Amino acid sequence: MYLKRKVDSFLCEWKNNPERKPLIIKGARQIGKTRSIEIFANINYQNIVSINFALEPKYKGILADGYDVASVIKNISLIDPSKKFTEHETLLFFDEIQDFPDIATTLKSFQMDGRFDVICSGSLLGINYRKIHSNSVGFKTDYDMYSLDFEEFLWARGYDSAATDILSHMSAFTPFSDTEMKVYKELFMEYAVIGGMPAVVKDFIEKGTFEGSLATQRQIILDYEEDIRKYVSGLEQTKVINVYRSIPAQLAKENKKFQFSKIIDGARSREYSGCVDWLVDSGIVNICYCMSFPELPVKGNVDFSKFKLYYADTGLLVSQLDDEAQDDIRINKNLGTYKGALYENFVSEAFVKQGLPIVYYKKDDSTLEEDFFVRDTDELIPVEVKSNGNNSKSLRALIDSKHYPDIRRGIKLCGSNVGNENSIITFPYFCAFMLKKFLKTRAL
Repeated sequence: MYLKRKVDSFLCEWKNNPERKPLIIKGARQIGKTRSIEIFANINYQNIVSINFALEPKYKGILADGYDVASVIKNISLIDPSKKFTEHETLLFFDEIQDFPDIATTLKSFQMDGRFDVICSGSLLGINYRKIHSNSVGFKTDYDMYSLDFEEFLWARGYDSAATDILSHMSAFTPFSDTEMKVYKELFMEYAVIGGMPAVVKDFIEKGTFEGSLATQRQIILDYEEDIRKYVSGLEQTKVINVYRSIPAQLAKENKKFQFSKIIDGARSREYSGCVDWLVDSGIVNICYCMSFPELPVKGNVDFSKFKLYYADTGLLVSQLDDEAQDDIRINKNLGTYKGALYENFVSEAFVKQGLPIVYYKKDDSTLEEDFFVRDTDELIPVEVKSNGNNSKSLRALIDSKHYPDIRRGIKLCGSNVGNENSIITFPYFCAFMLKKFLKTRAL
């Protein structure tokens, strides 16, 4: 069973572009990169030369005679004469390039040569992507891939047009019917529990139950930690793992700002900041910086010393709670302090997968705090995530105060239906994945 992914259409567009460059598909481990590329390659190419540098280290010698196309092809053929190179009909697929980042040095040669298409893929767990980027800047195309977003999950569940329907309600500020609310809420709760990791989603779709999903999710977490041990050297391994393991507890705090002192007693930022960077670069966590002040522009207007960390896949976060947490989420009980954290994680994940930045704001005296912000053409729009239907004093203050001239209205994501009143637009949680398209299709 293959799960339809958004990368599928991107790959077709890339193939149909006569000026296409070598492609690098990035993302965390086990999100479906290799499977999607293989499906695409089998449909679109007569000949595929596939090399996995993690499983086939013998190919790390293919650059011994230089980085030009002729030398690379010659050495691949020497190692395996069965691999054929038919001009303009062959795709070279270099997988797990984090184990051999020097292969990126050849991308310029392949781009200039033009006889063969090239796709590279690598989990960012341990990958020295800065080196890859510097070796191939201007001669490659990058694509960031993630675990399934809510729209892809809806496709897997058979709801092919649901996203269009949801966006139409948002754009017209038309409330969902009782039936629509019930169905979409149930689907979203399924997604919250299952998450978007393909192995977990596939198993859930095939079985029709949650049985076994928790074990699979926890195995993925163990695999991530094993990769940390593989790609991080020396004592830093333990530090990176400790940072990763501390995230659920940090999100449970009323003040969700990440605190190094909460990892272990005496931990300091200068000892652990590199560990945070590594986890963010790996794609398994998302970082949300605090804005210096809630005003435009968003980029550059952040305090890099203050941030929150979220799991890149909320289902994996849920798997790190009590064994009963999956059931608690589906019936909305017993979540306690984790309830707000889980909803924030849902939204941070949805924003990142849409390409929206994630930033928050907290006033130094703690009298005002806002979860997220997005922007329209000339407005900064605060986004409040409410685990209940209560009004937000911070959201109201940001809209009404003359101190924040870039803010004229806000968005609240909660369990309620669509609404638009007193400069606050209300959407159900399950609408979060369409927020970027909403901002583009309707001027606030």
